[in-house]
Amino acid sequence: MASRIKAGLGATLPALLLAGCATVSEPPKAFLPATDVPALAETKPVGTSNADAADDPAIWRNAANPAASLILGTDKKAGLYVYDLDGRVRDFSPAGALNNVDLREVRRADGSGMILVAASDRTDVAEPRIALFSLDGASGKLTVLGAPAFLPVGHAPAEAYGFCMGGPLAAGELARTYVVMKDGTVAESRLVERGGAIVPEHLRDVKFATQSEGCAVDDAARTLYVAEEDVGIWKVPLAAGALAGQSFARVGAQDGLVDDVEGLAIARASGGKAWLVASSQGDNAYALFDLGTGKPAGRFRIDGGAIDGTSDTDGIEVVLGDFGERYPEGLFVAQDGDNAPGAQNFKLLSWQSIRQALGL
Repeated sequence: MASRIKAGLGATLPALLLAGCATVSEPPKAFLPATDVPALAETKPVGTSNADAADDPAIWRNAANPAASLILGTDKKAGLYVYDLDGRVRDFSPAGALNNVDLREVRRADGSGMILVAASDRTDVAEPRIALFSLDGASGKLTVLGAPAFLPVGHAPAEAYGFCMGGPLAAGELARTYVVMKDGTVAESRLVERGGAIVPEHLRDVKFATQSEGCAVDDAARTLYVAEEDVGIWKVPLAAGALAGQSFARVGAQDGLVDDVEGLAIARASGGKAWLVASSQGDNAYALFDLGTGKPAGRFRIDGGAIDGTSDTDGIEVVLGDFGERYPEGLFVAQDGDNAPGAQNFKLLSWQSIRQALGL
């Protein structure tokens, strides 16, 4: 039976359901300064022009040939793109209104491996679905696996919005998924194989008081992070039993966040050091938190260099490790909400540049 638990602090706040991007504001002087870090590459613009369309990226690192790694990015009006590290389009799936995307390498019941891609599907705003794909790492091609509904019969209508995926937490699972509905409900499901198909099975919910979207799973710590846009970031331990949120960071000078708080990403190094990165959309910056101490670790903006910077960023992703000559320590990707005169796209940064700029 699914459980439904309210996160305590957020439940006292008014419901502020904001449909568009945040108005950019100047942060108070007490904020940590945001250091400029240039993008090294950018993707081709998404196909939907003159609209808020590009939204969220995911990264697949090719361990055998890191420079041949791939980036996925949603056009939330049209479908899902696959890009190479030069930003060229390798594939596009016209899968509909996909908002956020994530991926995991999984091992199927027959012993075969696959790159499993999943995204929140907003095509039906009353019945949320999880769009499923497999990604061929060699060709960069997507194969559609379906878009199953996951909420139990009798659950209230809801619109799929944010999305992230984590590793399996029990035997028989391929992965866990977390769909963030626009009303602040986060639905946890497990992905399992049944009759040759991959399907979600809804497990439980956690409820935040106001509009939420961005989320990220720290597999090593078995922890989910969720961004409640006008409030801050919640930490949700993925232990057995009911989900419950704990306040991790708040909008304001102390934690370096200007609402809306949007995309979240985990940067975990091989030695165990890890950071949470958050899109501080209200001042076009990105805030880092040391996951060992829970304290702010610095802020940066994407600017400078030959490629334009970013603004109004929704989704972000980061993966550490070797990605070739330009990205020797890792890759950071951010959605750009204003890529004029072109349509929106995604910017690529070297984690080494971010780390050195912030003295991490």
